[in-house]
Amino acid sequence: MKLLCVVVVGLVLPVIRAQVPHWGPCPDPAVQPAFSLKQFMGRWFEIAKLPAQFEKGRCIETNFTLATDRSVRVVSSEILKGELRKIEGTGVVEDMKNPAKLGISYSYVLPYSPYWILSTDYVNTALVYSCTDILRLFHVDFAWILARTRTLPDATLEKARQVFADNNIDVSRMIPSRQQGCDKTL
Repeated sequence: MKLLCVVVVGLVLPVIRAQVPHWGPCPDPAVQPAFSLKQFMGRWFEIAKLPAQFEKGRCIETNFTLATDRSVRVVSSEILKGELRKIEGTGVVEDMKNPAKLGISYSYVLPYSPYWILSTDYVNTALVYSCTDILRLFHVDFAWILARTRTLPDATLEKARQVFADNNIDVSRMIPSRQQGCDKTL
């Protein structure tokens, strides 16, 4: 049993260092009712996020392209150290009765991570949440405010933060993403 605990801590520690874990299991937020995967497709810019070890650059954006009625091609990019970096993945609707709950994976050897659309109007903003339970003792989560443009008004950002708070998601550590000078750089 001690060996199992050491192995689990060894595998989980890098994730924990990158994020702030919270005690207890993941919250179960409400997601976008009557979600349309087709309308969600296209280019989304990251406006704000909970800090994530895998996102260190600026000008972060993701483009979603419909592959089938249940899957999407996901291409995320960022500028890091003056270089454009892209990563391609796959998103799937895991339950057609709840299409706002996607799973996304950027590697065929990794499991799908939750990618839940809590709210979207499809043309301006989208609020996305992801959470992973660790032995149901604590959880590590991610949250993003996305937009079809590189900026949003402060009032819109406040409303977005309130949606997360209303769903018991702590976004007090949410930081703005750097979206300045993106079109001029590359």
